[in-house]
Amino acid sequence: MRSDGLPGRDRRAVCHPGPSGAPRIDGDLHVAVVGGGIAGLAAATALAERGARVTLLEAADRLGGRVAAWPLGDGRTMSRGFHAFFRQYYNLRGLIRRADPALGRLVPIEDYPLQRPDGLRDSFTDLPRTPPWSVLEFVRRSPTFTLRSLARVNVPAALELLRVRFPGTYDRYDGESAAAFLDRLRFPQAARDLALEVFARSFFADPTEFSAGELVAMFHTYFMGSAEGLLFDVPDDDYDTALWAPLGRHLAGLGVEVRTGATVAGLDLAPDGVTVRAGSEDLVADAVVLAADPRSARGLVAGLAGTGPGMADWQQQVAATHNAPPFVVVRLWLDRSVAADRPAFLGTSGYGPLDNVSVLERFETGAATWAHEHGGSVVELHAYACPLEVTTDGAAADRVVERLVEELHRVFPETTAAQVVHREVLVRDDCTLIGPQPWSERPSVTTPDPRLVLAGDWVRCELPVALMERAATTGFLAANALLERRGAAGQDIWTVPMTGLLSHVAA
Repeated sequence: MRSDGLPGRDRRAVCHPGPSGAPRIDGDLHVAVVGGGIAGLAAATALAERGARVTLLEAADRLGGRVAAWPLGDGRTMSRGFHAFFRQYYNLRGLIRRADPALGRLVPIEDYPLQRPDGLRDSFTDLPRTPPWSVLEFVRRSPTFTLRSLARVNVPAALELLRVRFPGTYDRYDGESAAAFLDRLRFPQAARDLALEVFARSFFADPTEFSAGELVAMFHTYFMGSAEGLLFDVPDDDYDTALWAPLGRHLAGLGVEVRTGATVAGLDLAPDGVTVRAGSEDLVADAVVLAADPRSARGLVAGLAGTGPGMADWQQQVAATHNAPPFVVVRLWLDRSVAADRPAFLGTSGYGPLDNVSVLERFETGAATWAHEHGGSVVELHAYACPLEVTTDGAAADRVVERLVEELHRVFPETTAAQVVHREVLVRDDCTLIGPQPWSERPSVTTPDPRLVLAGDWVRCELPVALMERAATTGFLAANALLERRGAAGQDIWTVPMTGLLSHVAA
């Protein structure tokens, strides 16, 4: 937090005050937090800071959830792929500040170019930070926009990006996919590929299956509505070393009991408390924050015992959520360096399944150490929205991996002659898909039983937040819901402006 009370440079950032009340809980409140990803960590932090007794249960052997990293036993590490910590992520950054007050473990990326095989390339470096000048300068500089192509743009549709008003914007696009909205927008195809579809796919989804409301909200959050700029930060080492292990130590200092390797098999809502079945132990708590990944959360909600009025309809809401297609991460340790001018992160379009390339030694200490010692590079390839069979058919996954490496050779030709010293492949299908279905029908933080709250990037939130920031925000909101019932003050939430630059102008 800056000396002027703002979470960043944007003076239009909005504070959503948490519930008012006593600084700490009066009496005992034992909360079980199921899931040690960002949402669970945020909830556990806010609760423990206000005197709740918290037990944090994480199925994996370390914290971080879907932003975890783990050692490979020889000094190298692996993760689920590159994540960008945008400066608009006020609540996530506030969480990280608990263990790193100056955010010293986050380092800026100078640029993240977007590239097509035909040579078209967009850059975000040296752009103004304040909208609309940031976007206007981007359009002016981009080779994907020409006077002829701009003349075809559907102006009323383009102005919708400046007329957002939350939370209504989410509902406004019910039934429309991101692809349909992009068709209606009539942006130049090259611009659509680079500046639009690349970002839609960062939600792990094909634009034909992704919500137009989420896409429009994303453009407001990252481009049209925030003065934090278009660049982002990344941790200076693997996620566990830089972020989650320090935060875990901070939670332990607050008295949180952190249990890793603790798979939760079921939840019971009984009159005398909530029972969490974790392994051979039944943990009895006063309340539960369910912050598991979407599939695990659906399973636990479907098996809830002791449910009351309204729960059956709510369980149906949760059951109706579904996961995004699989994604593939390939990490290569090469015996020679990539060219010195290669960016730390490159978004791609038109290179088959390849969505981005990261050169990890540009920012991760562990990767830089390996690269220096071996005279090589550590390169990561990411493919979103892969065929469903990659999770069950090893040959299908191998074909995607082979194609990713072929496309790397097209993007960075100098890697063609490189030998792969080590290779790690990860295939997962545990991310959420927010499709064009009615926004209001998605489950929110609160549930029909006040002792059970939800948190995660798959949970409906009325604020303009997404991805990791939605996870952190809903984690804090879940804690606030429990704290308010006990008369305790909650966590303030910060967001980018709730309205667009032209929200006051009639359509």
